[in-house]
Amino acid sequence: MSNIYEEKVTMIAAGDLQEFVPFGRDHCKHHPNALNLQLRQLQPASELWSSDGAAGLVGSLQEVTIHEKQKESWHLRKGVSDVGEEVEYDEELYVAGNMVIWSKGSKSQASTVYKAFTVDSPVIQALWCDFIISQDKSEKDDSRNEIEKCICILQSSCINVHSMEGKDYIASLPFQVANVWPTKYGLLFERSSSAHEVPPSPPREPLPTMFSMLHPLDEITPLVCKSGGLFGTSRVQYVSDSAMKIVFLNTDPSIIMTYDVVQGLHSLWILRRVKPEEQNVVLKLSEQGGTPQHVATSSSLTAHLRSLSKGDSPVTSPFQNYSSIHSQSRSTSSPSLHSRSPSISNMAALSRSHSPALGVHSFSGVQRFNFSSHNQSPKRQSVSHSPNSTSNDSFLAPEMEPIVPELCIDHLWTEAISNTREKNSPASKVFITSDLCGQKFLCFLVESQLQLRCIKFQESNDKTQLIFGSVTNLQAKDAAPVEKIDTMLVLEGNGNLVLYTGLVRVGKVFIPGLPVPSLTMSNTMPRPSTPLDSVSTPKPLTKPLGSLDEVVLLSPVPELRDSSKLRDSPYIDDCTFQQLGSYIHSVRDPVHNRITLELSNGSMVRITIPEIATSELVKKCLQAVKSILPKEIAVQMLVKWYNVHNAPGGPSYHSEWNLFITCLMNMMGYNTDRLAWIRNLDFEGSLSPVIAPKKARPSDTGSDEDWEYLLNSDYHQNVESHLLTRALHLNPLEVSLVKEDVVHNLTLDSSTLLFTHIPAIFFVLHLVYEELKLNSLMGEGIRSLVVLLVQLARDLQLEPYLDYYYRDYPTLVKTSRQTCIIDQAQIGLMHHPSFFTPEPPSIYQWLSSCLKGEGASPYPYLSGVCERSKLIVLSVALYILGDERAVYNEASQYLSRVTSAPKKSQMDQNDNRFSFRHSTPVNSLAEKLVLWMTNVGFTLRDLESLPFGVALPIRDAIYHCREQPASDWPEAVCLLIGRQDLSKQACEGNLPKGKSSVAQVLSSDVPSGTEAEEEDDGMNDMNQEVMSLIWSEDLRVQEVRRLLQSAHPVRVNVVQMPEVNDHEYIEEKENRLLQLCQRTMALPLGRGMFTLFSYHPVPTEPLPVPKLNLTGRAPPRNTTVDLNSGNIDVPPNMACWASFHNGVAAGLKIAPASQIDSAWIVYNKPKNAELANEYAGFLMALGLNGHLTKLATLNIHDYLTKGHEMTSIGLLLGVSAAKLGTMDMSITRLLSIHIPALLPPTSTELDVPHNVQVAAVIGIGLVYQGTAHRHTAEVLLAEIGRPPGPEMEYCTDRESYSLAAGLALGMVCLGHGSNLIGMSDLNVPEQLYQYMVGGHRRFQAGMHREKHKSPSYQIKEGDTINVDVTCPGATLALAMIYLKTNNRSIADWLRAPDTMYLLDFVKPEFLLLRTLARCLILWDDILPNSKWVDSNVPQIIRENSISLNETEIPSSEDLNLETLAQAHVYVIAGACLSLGFRFAGSENLAAFNCLYKFAKDFMKCLSAPTASVTGHYNLETCLSVVLLSLAMVMAGSGNLKVLQLCRFMHKKTGGEMNYGFHLAHHMALGLLFLGGGRYSLSTSNSSIAALLCALYPHFPVHSTDNRYHLQALRHLYVLAAEPRLLVPVDVDTNTPCYALLEVTYKGTQWYEETTEELMAPTLLPELHLLKQIKVKGPRYWELLIDLSKGIHHLKSILSKDGVLYVKLRAGQLSYKEDPMGWQSLLAQTVTHRNSEARAFKPEAISAFTSDPALLSFAEYFCKPAVNLGQKQEILDLFSSILYECVTQENPEMLPAYIAIDQAVRRLERREMSETFELWQIKLVLEFFSSRSHQERMQKIPSRGLFMNSEFLPVMKCTIDNALDQWLQAGGDVCLHSYLSGQPTEESHLSMLACFLIYHSVPTPGQLSAGGLEGSMNFSELLLKFKQLKMPVRALLRLAPLLLGSPQSMVL
Repeated sequence: MSNIYEEKVTMIAAGDLQEFVPFGRDHCKHHPNALNLQLRQLQPASELWSSDGAAGLVGSLQEVTIHEKQKESWHLRKGVSDVGEEVEYDEELYVAGNMVIWSKGSKSQASTVYKAFTVDSPVIQALWCDFIISQDKSEKDDSRNEIEKCICILQSSCINVHSMEGKDYIASLPFQVANVWPTKYGLLFERSSSAHEVPPSPPREPLPTMFSMLHPLDEITPLVCKSGGLFGTSRVQYVSDSAMKIVFLNTDPSIIMTYDVVQGLHSLWILRRVKPEEQNVVLKLSEQGGTPQHVATSSSLTAHLRSLSKGDSPVTSPFQNYSSIHSQSRSTSSPSLHSRSPSISNMAALSRSHSPALGVHSFSGVQRFNFSSHNQSPKRQSVSHSPNSTSNDSFLAPEMEPIVPELCIDHLWTEAISNTREKNSPASKVFITSDLCGQKFLCFLVESQLQLRCIKFQESNDKTQLIFGSVTNLQAKDAAPVEKIDTMLVLEGNGNLVLYTGLVRVGKVFIPGLPVPSLTMSNTMPRPSTPLDSVSTPKPLTKPLGSLDEVVLLSPVPELRDSSKLRDSPYIDDCTFQQLGSYIHSVRDPVHNRITLELSNGSMVRITIPEIATSELVKKCLQAVKSILPKEIAVQMLVKWYNVHNAPGGPSYHSEWNLFITCLMNMMGYNTDRLAWIRNLDFEGSLSPVIAPKKARPSDTGSDEDWEYLLNSDYHQNVESHLLTRALHLNPLEVSLVKEDVVHNLTLDSSTLLFTHIPAIFFVLHLVYEELKLNSLMGEGIRSLVVLLVQLARDLQLEPYLDYYYRDYPTLVKTSRQTCIIDQAQIGLMHHPSFFTPEPPSIYQWLSSCLKGEGASPYPYLSGVCERSKLIVLSVALYILGDERAVYNEASQYLSRVTSAPKKSQMDQNDNRFSFRHSTPVNSLAEKLVLWMTNVGFTLRDLESLPFGVALPIRDAIYHCREQPASDWPEAVCLLIGRQDLSKQACEGNLPKGKSSVAQVLSSDVPSGTEAEEEDDGMNDMNQEVMSLIWSEDLRVQEVRRLLQSAHPVRVNVVQMPEVNDHEYIEEKENRLLQLCQRTMALPLGRGMFTLFSYHPVPTEPLPVPKLNLTGRAPPRNTTVDLNSGNIDVPPNMACWASFHNGVAAGLKIAPASQIDSAWIVYNKPKNAELANEYAGFLMALGLNGHLTKLATLNIHDYLTKGHEMTSIGLLLGVSAAKLGTMDMSITRLLSIHIPALLPPTSTELDVPHNVQVAAVIGIGLVYQGTAHRHTAEVLLAEIGRPPGPEMEYCTDRESYSLAAGLALGMVCLGHGSNLIGMSDLNVPEQLYQYMVGGHRRFQAGMHREKHKSPSYQIKEGDTINVDVTCPGATLALAMIYLKTNNRSIADWLRAPDTMYLLDFVKPEFLLLRTLARCLILWDDILPNSKWVDSNVPQIIRENSISLNETEIPSSEDLNLETLAQAHVYVIAGACLSLGFRFAGSENLAAFNCLYKFAKDFMKCLSAPTASVTGHYNLETCLSVVLLSLAMVMAGSGNLKVLQLCRFMHKKTGGEMNYGFHLAHHMALGLLFLGGGRYSLSTSNSSIAALLCALYPHFPVHSTDNRYHLQALRHLYVLAAEPRLLVPVDVDTNTPCYALLEVTYKGTQWYEETTEELMAPTLLPELHLLKQIKVKGPRYWELLIDLSKGIHHLKSILSKDGVLYVKLRAGQLSYKEDPMGWQSLLAQTVTHRNSEARAFKPEAISAFTSDPALLSFAEYFCKPAVNLGQKQEILDLFSSILYECVTQENPEMLPAYIAIDQAVRRLERREMSETFELWQIKLVLEFFSSRSHQERMQKIPSRGLFMNSEFLPVMKCTIDNALDQWLQAGGDVCLHSYLSGQPTEESHLSMLACFLIYHSVPTPGQLSAGGLEGSMNFSELLLKFKQLKMPVRALLRLAPLLLGSPQSMVL
């Protein structure tokens, strides 16, 4: 029985057995493709291992032809989540036939298919692989690169790669692939070589066999190999040895294992990126070709080989460097073998160079021996080919450019040549595993010999290389690693599953549900691989397992002590599974700690290997002990513990700790049966008094001892300290101490495993104890641990430690008395480590001395275990001591590291996880601390679990930071300081555009269906919520919608006169409708502006485009009026541009942040041809908002080849706008095709429509904007004056082409002024001046001369320049080139002429352009007043012309008054327009007033009688220009006065009002409400260029008029729009709200630095003008955005809908609810703040805070109830505390206040059983009196109090009183006996401990050392106590005792 029992003990119970079937197999059957798959009998898969990203397995099969059986394979890996957090599921990749199925699932959740792929030909292999997407391929940056997670599917001719993002690639393969492996860098391919590949003749070179592909789009390149040579040199070659096969590849460390088929040896290589010099070597070699030198060297090589093969010194150590391995023979045959056959020994061993394709100088082959079966002596032949060059002829054609290799393998290790009689076979499984102490092993399984070979390896100290140790063989049939718990599972030959850690056997795995190995004594059992019929099956065990469990539990430990018993007795090895022959056949698919067993009957089960420990406490202790023991001992200890913990029927969670203590004490040599407290440990974890049974007694009657046993039990103590006991006033029973058998002195067994390490273990457990004190959730664990520590301290006779524990747990420590005696001799055996200190290290004490400003010695810390202690120590060093370096380096003056090996300390120093660098300069220590803490990963939850005294300094720092945080702190910091507004902002900042929740905050939900209008007017998606905040007083937004909608029929109101007959009346109505349609067609342009970027389309639905409705309804009967009735003449194609604009307006709704792809754009293409114009506009809009770059080139080509004019215009302009200023070559080519001037002179003349040419020219300007590209500028300059050609070329609409060329030239040279580099010979300004004023045409230089030889047949121009055509373009080109340069000389060219003669030569409207151009050049001179505007008018006009408001006409003979009047209005309009440009989007009041005055003047003029002189058309044009200027200045603001003007203009429809004027007025209206008030205009150069194109002041006469200016250009205003609306969003309610902003402007030449208050939501001024923006209090938390640091932060906020999160302060209401601020709670309470705190009603708290915890606290703890009596006082206290916390905005202090109060009350009642809370109060008091805190308070006197100033002194006073009363009531006697070292009374124990801690009384030991006994008076005492650092007030209380006068002297 004992044998069976013992075997049971060392078995490990595996958890939850589950049937396993690959999920894909099942799914395949139901997959649509299942018809092609005949899943007949499935082959059990044999394994091939690979380690992809998560060390999964590749299940691959023997080559079975596809006809016989369906191949299937699968592999599993640990689930990988997108974000990278831990996930608990497995992912499976299943391959069968043409299908790959990727599924996810775990024990708890069913598997689901994630993706299924079906390909065309059978899948050879499928695997996961991560590709690196990076610009530079250097080794260093691997960590930072983007990674593309992909799945690769290998077919015979190609490989498909599908990435997680949804991209897919297909790479075709240039050769047959045998295998593909995922690496750290990409994929690695093995070329399959046919078996009969002949070794090539010398001049030829074998083809490389391994290739890499770093990204599916990269080339497949050969692998290079670098190997040490014979003479220490190394050679670099392609890998071309066909005998080398990869058996394993691992990503981290990046190593490859290969097997050489010929030699039968495994080798290891490291895989890395190739270095440039190695690339060069290989590429040079390939150029040299074979050389004659070749022949010469091969003979010398054979000679050399001959000397080698004598085998003088066979090498035994496998651990020498590479070259030495190869320079000596590895033959294991004895030298005598050679001497027997000297005749043949000179033929060198049959050798091929081991390292692939090695060259002459570095023959490094490990020789291969070929023992042929029919030959007695080892016959050796030499086939020593030693090629010199890489293949010229076979692999690379010399004239091709060489393929540059990208990866390289370096040789690391080759196994020793074994006894070659046995056939070696390649490893069938390779894996890397690490043991419990972190040592790594590479294991490979050689199945033919049933061996698992393990090599230990480690990184060298400098982390650059791997060092391999010797090989150890384990007998095994199969094996797999269990990563989670650092072990591996080995299947032994006899079918047992055994767990190993490294090479140490842990124990057998017992699988519940599979039969136990039957226990037969015969050793003749057959191997499980033979049929089992011959053996009679032994009788199965009749005894049920349950009874065995009880046996184990009786006393689980003593058996373990004898380590010899852990060896298995021999008979057990032969136990086999005998249930119907279903023994375990193999193990596969290990993931985490789950693993699949394949049974021999083909079924599979999945089991879980249990963890090492489940309780936090045990884990911590194990980790601590492990870290200081030598590795071998640590592994043994862990193995023993693992066996005890996981024995079948193992312990429940509660008793795990007790089991651990027992096990640990046993290993230290204690006899745990004799220790009372261990005997009483409760192994079942229940509170039942039936404790683990004692030793069986002869009598069952019971005895006194039983009773005493019960009284001593933990249960009894639990009951005694229970609240009920106190409530019922039960008297504690007197417990007589258990009479220990004093006869047996309890001694320790010094031969045990851990005996010598007891002091070290004790010390680290003490550190764990200190660490646990910093976690208020681990109280129970601390109490459990202290019992163990007390026992050890007592036995090691460490008085200071005992005293220390006593002070912490007075009741616990003094009561337990039992000691074990350790003899001196044994103490001598113990190993006292260097880090052991006689005084116990105490974290509280350390903090306390820091706060008091006394020096403290470094605090010992265990890396990995005491992380909290480290954190607290460093943060106090930083914040209290003010040492900023503390957190930068590993702060050796504050921390001393505890390690097992003192030698290694230098290596550990570079543990630079705390290398903390913050980019922005940090002002205060508080900010440094908070930033550092988040950097280390400290969160609010950690802070809450710190004890309140320790957390106080950190909370203080947080309180500091919360007041004035920086706006650009990362999210984690903002969370820690409790600013949700900032953390949400930071969180949004990290999200990619369009994914943010902002879109949800600010998107309006339009109810679909019934309530929406029947017809969509294209403005439904506007964000109502924000607009209603911006314009809250009136309905102007609805009004704008009404004015701009074009989807409803218009009202045609014509009264039928009596004399008009019906037919004429119908014609009259239709004519009226035609007039109204001029307006309707102009509306979409304005609507586009209004709805700019306001909508995120749904990718599955086409974009809704509202109909352009050109019908009317006539009242009173609402009859439809239609233009198509044929009664009147309607211009042909009237609506084609209108529908283009309609398409643009619809497309511009799409926000730039939307998720759109090429397919969606094509998907929107309309079916019917009528809508083609709309689609053309839609394309242009997509270009303007940047989405057109996503359109595939193929589709662009498709659209252009259709030859649809509008589509071409829209597409060319859109593409160019999307590529603004990029000089993109592909777009340039696209545009050039449409511009004859950019094509070579000999090219075929393409028939490009004129408007498309115009669009292309502007496109060139956009793409080359601001680049000053010489060739482009030259061509465009010539094009401005392009003469009309023969036939009908260039004769119509020449003006728009010339203007476009001028605008484009201006854009190309935008703002370059006179610094046009390399263009001086073009004389750009002079040429432009000539175009502007006229003169002789210059001779056309350049390549287009011959085109212009023959003049036009239509137009006779002669050789002068046609100024009417060229002037506008040239004028604007000058304006743009010299924009903002303030160049006076150029500006003077542009002055309006001031003689009548010259005025007659200039078209009046060109004066508008000249004035505008002049003002734009003299940018800084523009002033916003009417005086400046008038100053632009030439004197002659000013003196003689009618001013705008005079009535009668002056008469004059010699002056042409009409000319003067027209010139006057145009000059003024030009000046006004320049004013609009200068102050665009600024809402400048002066500019607004000035322009408004002029607008009014022009309107008066129109109605004045003098209007006929100036001409209505001219006045309307000027009025439109002024109106546009007004709208530019007030862009986005929705100004009411401008809106009224626009509405007035909207209503004028008859007479002179043509399409163009309507266009201008509604553009003005659109600009006024740009983007629904979210956008404004910018005044940057490129914006001005765009606005000049869009607002060109010559408006089309009718809807198809493009003669002077292409209508499509009107939409370029989008390029000038920028988001500038800041919307405060309340972080709690997630709704937009009002908030007060303070905007500070930088100083400029016009004004000083000024601040201005704005009520947000508001449009901000242009960002480059601002210095900072601040959300002002008192209602909201302050928030500063500092723009001097950079404006990108604010820009990103604005681009994401401008959402700025704000948070209401406590007790404040939002501006909406309380506009004046009279209702806030603080306003009511602040008047009588201190008179009575009770005035605070708990109900009112909801206005102060939205925190549910605080609300319920108020609800349950602060509401007075009936008949409370004395409780009322507590409620009042709670109310006032709560009030204090919420008004001071630090509710997180509430728990601390209450804890302090409770602790003090407990002290008064003398019920302190542990003294932690007292320590915390002490730390709080010390913090507030510390110097650093006092200094901070003086610096910032205004800040809120962190803790109430009245609360702490009261508490301090109460504690003092309580302790002093105790002293008087007999405490002094007790204290005296403590100080003199005598035992004290039980009843006083806890109060004594409180006194000692509160007054920091030294230990008796320290006192006696100080020699205090003989002191005579108080002053002497003071002197002597100076070193002990004891406070004076404590000394006063001790003095009477020390000076010997027993009467107490309490002051």
